[in-house]
Formats: sequence, C-alpha cells, structure tokens
Amino acid sequence: MALGRSGVFDLEKHFAFYGAYHSNPVNIAIHVLFVWPIFFSTLLALYFTPPFFNLHNLEFSVWWIHVILVWNVGFLFALLYSVFYVSLDLKAGSLAALLCAVCWVVSSFVARQLGLSLAWKVALVAQIVCWTGQFIGHGVFEKRAPALLDNLIQAFAMAPFFVLLEVLQILFGYEPYPGFHSIVQAKVEANINEWKETKQKLS
Repeated sequence: MALGRSGVFDLEKHFAFYGAYHSNPVNIAIHVLFVWPIFFSTLLALYFTPPFFNLHNLEFSVWWIHVILVWNVGFLFALLYSVFYVSLDLKAGSLAALLCAVCWVVSSFVARQLGLSLAWKVALVAQIVCWTGQFIGHGVFEKRAPALLDNLIQAFAMAPFFVLLEVLQILFGYEPYPGFHSIVQAKVEANINEWKETKQKLS
C-alpha cells in the first residue's frame, strides 16, 4: 500500500520517471555497473575540498588501513544522499545510506593514498568511462536520451537508489510496499507509450 507521500518524497513518481528511461535490460545492467562508481569517484574528487569551519578530522585504523575522514563537501554530499534515500524508503534507503557511507570512507582512504593529483586523474577517468558506458546504453540499447536531459536533478539524485532497488527487486523480489512494482511498471509503460506517440507525431 502506498504511503501517500508526494512531491520530492514520492518514490513512485521518482522511480516511474527514471524507469521510463531505463526499461531495456542491457541498459539497466550497464547502469547497475556504472552508477555507483560515478558516486564513488565523485566522493574521491570531493575529498580534497576544504573542511567546514574548524572541525577536526576523524582518524581511525582497521588493521593496516589508516583512514582520515574530512568533514567537507564530500561528507555533506554523501550525507544528503543518505538522508534522502532513507526518507524515501526506510529499509532499502537504509541500505543505500550504508552504501553511501562505505563509499565515503573507502574513497577517503583511496584519496589519501593516491594524493590530490593522481586521485583527480583517477576520478576523471572513472567519470568518463562510466558516463560513456551509460550514453552507449541509451543510444544503442534503450534508444532514448538519458533522463538527465529532461530532469537533471532528479536523474542525478535517483540514479544510485534506482539501480539498488532494481537489484533488490530482481534478486529478492523486494518492494517498498505491496504492489509498488506493478504500480510503477504501469506508469513506466504509460510514459513510454506517450513518448513513442510524441516521437511519431514529430517524425
């Protein structure tokens, strides 16, 4: 049963919008493979932004791994994504938030090891490879422009959570609530049909 949420917290709306641009299985697989590395490499680059105020860095060691966490834009980036996902769905959102936290911690360790110059190069290459793969997925398999061309903020905000929900649904049949998948699928099909009709009229 739907939770009656609306606006920015309307998971059905978000998922249906993003799903309408990602209905091809190969394109979905490409996004599953590349979306989270984009998130990770973004944090890798953001690690070197200045810390907020005079907050002390958090340092800890696990075996031979020494991590220094910086309370900066990278932390805020991961935190905002985490809070947003938990607000959309407590169970899957908590898992997504955990993944965001893991990405932040691991990217902090990697960034510290690589240094500013090399970390930025690695992040740039990762972004180019991952974005190229996704555009190929849309152009070759989906045959529809990416969602970011229609709604940049929603596409960026929902991408990591979308692929996580896709994996959870495929592997475990997970739904935020009973009937979620069928409701969203109907909206996705309606959106695709509307897009096809518009495309035919313009051709």
